[in-house]
Amino acid sequence: MIETALLALGLVLIVEGLAYALAPSLVETLLAALREIPEPARRTLGLLAIVAGVAFVWLAKLIAA
Repeated sequence: MIETALLALGLVLIVEGLAYALAPSLVETLLAALREIPEPARRTLGLLAIVAGVAFVWLAKLIAA
């Protein structure tokens, strides 16, 4: 279980780092666009992202087993 969490965290950091390294101006544009979305909608998007992330990790573990 801990190895899965570390793997997931590492992959998130890689993707985040790539975004900042390859397109920092795009990140600023996306942050400005996020400010325009109402807070409840941002919260819902965050919860949906969590659910999708858990599903992907679960699926990866299922395939690897």
